[in-house]
Amino acid sequence: MKLLTVVGARPQFIKASVVSRALESVCREVIVHTGQHYDRNMSAVFFEELNIPKPAYNLGVGSGTHGRQTGEMLIKIEEVIFQEKPDVLLVYGDTNSTLAGALAASKLHIPVAHVEAGLRSYNMRMPEEQNRVLTDHISTWLFCPTQTAADNLKKEGITRGVSVCGDVMLDSVLHFLKLAKSNPAKTAIFGQIGIRPKEYRLATLHRAETTDGGLDAIERIFDAFEKLPQPVVIPIHPRTRALAQQAIAERGYRNIKLISPVGYLEMLLLTSNARQVLTDSGGLQKEAWFMEVPCITLRKETEWVETLEGRWNVLASLDTEDIYRKATETIPDPAARGKMPFGDGHASEKIASILSQFGV
Repeated sequence: MKLLTVVGARPQFIKASVVSRALESVCREVIVHTGQHYDRNMSAVFFEELNIPKPAYNLGVGSGTHGRQTGEMLIKIEEVIFQEKPDVLLVYGDTNSTLAGALAASKLHIPVAHVEAGLRSYNMRMPEEQNRVLTDHISTWLFCPTQTAADNLKKEGITRGVSVCGDVMLDSVLHFLKLAKSNPAKTAIFGQIGIRPKEYRLATLHRAETTDGGLDAIERIFDAFEKLPQPVVIPIHPRTRALAQQAIAERGYRNIKLISPVGYLEMLLLTSNARQVLTDSGGLQKEAWFMEVPCITLRKETEWVETLEGRWNVLASLDTEDIYRKATETIPDPAARGKMPFGDGHASEKIASILSQFGV
């Protein structure tokens, strides 16, 4: 069996690092990198650091409007499909790369496997929500990270091909956090930034709902960060960099440390040793949960509803006082840690096992 995997964004590289390893024994995998994340620190470093097989194709699409980016990916992925003639096309998550890959394959009657299927925020203004819903409805295999995700699909009439395998990100965190902790070159990140474990808060900002608010939205968030009793470290996403730098230049924030994007191993160390995480990222709020780090999610809703149990993850609006109050007053409940809704850390092997039955 030949399997074509389409990736393009940082979270997908991380998921592919564990799934590709599990697929080695069941198929010939050809990896296509769309180039959606084109910054070296957001892309190439992940393939090197996580030992992901080098992509056979790099489409070099880069940034652009949703229509232009997705359309260019669709054209180029279709060309790869014609050349490679895969039996299956695999996609991850909810990015434009996900939708373009799934749509190109579906139009050519190539069955689609969707890892991280069934997530729903029920906010169709989010590009990610549109991508994940559309991808689910044209997929043959829907690999759900949680039972909640499978229940979401059932509500939409999708039951065939659905499997609750667990979360491949848990596989990844369990595997790579051990490596990070034992690597002096990676643990040096704390000294390089000038912080100590548990004496800082970690933040990321990149979603369109955040950046579309422009400088005003960033300043409302930064006003809250400025008042927190510990410094806030922000590995700055290319999409947010200019706004963040402008806000700091104009307002003179002193409690905010902007740093360049870091590799996955460094990010695991920064997350696991943070006093708290503040983020608009779907993946990071979940990684914080895995590592028992309290999280404030700067969104009105989350697709990872399981993380809200026991106040380990709390939603906050993009309002200065709401962020500050929740960041300083929320106390998570240790008793809520008893449930393990994201599986046992072996999701990748389960996915590979199911796909190995194709054509048998």
